[in-house]
Amino acid sequence: MTSLYSTATIKKSVPKGFATTKGREFVIDGKPFAFVGANSYVMASLLTSNEDVEATFKQMQGAGVKVMRTWGFNAINASGLTYYQVWNSSDWTLNDGPQGLQRLDNVVDLAGKYGIKLILAFTNNWVGYGGMELYINWIAGAGNTHDVFFTNSKIVASYQRYVKTIVNRYKNSPNIFAWELMNEARCLGDLPAGPACVPGTELVSKWYKQQSDLLIASSDPHHLITTGGEGHFFIKNKTVGFWFNGTFVSDYNFNGQAGEDFQLELATLDNIDFGTYDTPGSNFSVKNWGLDWIKAHAQAADQANKPVILEEFGVTGYVENKSEIYPEWVKLALDTKHGIMPWQFGALGLKENGGNRLIKYADALIDGASPNDGSFAIYKNQSSVWNIFT
Repeated sequence: MTSLYSTATIKKSVPKGFATTKGREFVIDGKPFAFVGANSYVMASLLTSNEDVEATFKQMQGAGVKVMRTWGFNAINASGLTYYQVWNSSDWTLNDGPQGLQRLDNVVDLAGKYGIKLILAFTNNWVGYGGMELYINWIAGAGNTHDVFFTNSKIVASYQRYVKTIVNRYKNSPNIFAWELMNEARCLGDLPAGPACVPGTELVSKWYKQQSDLLIASSDPHHLITTGGEGHFFIKNKTVGFWFNGTFVSDYNFNGQAGEDFQLELATLDNIDFGTYDTPGSNFSVKNWGLDWIKAHAQAADQANKPVILEEFGVTGYVENKSEIYPEWVKLALDTKHGIMPWQFGALGLKENGGNRLIKYADALIDGASPNDGSFAIYKNQSSVWNIFT
């Protein structure tokens, strides 16, 4: 891989209706574009009723959603479910049919109809819905660690082939807000990390650079690109952590073990146009920790002079817990020029299977409304929470 610090800046041309950036702001057609968006991973890859997809977009439009983030991948192959890739032997074939990418075509078209732009992620750090470990299992084989995805030349080539397939399909569409290299890239996933991906190796950061440079140079100079990362830091000159049962624990969000270095990547990767981060799951319900986390990323974005999106956030527990915490997080994020995308949008009144569409994650089937993912989805009938974002 090339050096993380030596990259030629390739200036993007920006057709009408395409998003771009100017300093800390997003811009469309010369005007600042601030937004409250939403996540809805089921929209592109799992819902199979066009009526339900359109109904969800209509509800999003009514709520003022301007940008929606969803999956641009799915390798689940089962009866009645959507899938884009079919793995066989050591590679995949494309499903371009009505149960495949034609469903994603419909989502892209309907997004434009309802004035919503899309962030599409190319793959998943986790096993769910056909993530990067399918590439590892089929190409590298059993016994490999999670991080070989970033270095194995055959895996990288296969990933890039899929990326080019998706990008070439939609590269002329202003309905795409940005491409996302991966959902939540880390050194480890459902498989463990190996010795090549430890703090200081910059393996994930170098992979971000490799993929973003190639995407600009060979496929699509127009659309924005982001990492899709969780926003972990690598603080090299001090130890950040906490005491637990009399033992000091180094904080995973700051010690580089995840493999990311948010501050370095945003400041030095010219073809990463904006930063993304999540509120880590272990701290979802800690209000003050979340406020400090938002401030840290706003400061890094200021230093890099690039926009930033709080891309996934949520709190567990009752509606009262959410209605106490969300207003403070949202206010701080908006005051510091963030785009915000809560996890995740809940649509009411869906028709397919009585609103209980079967959703397949790995080898498990769950059901729920759009979906009812336990406690994170936000529905219009939860007015004290819904009104925070509308």
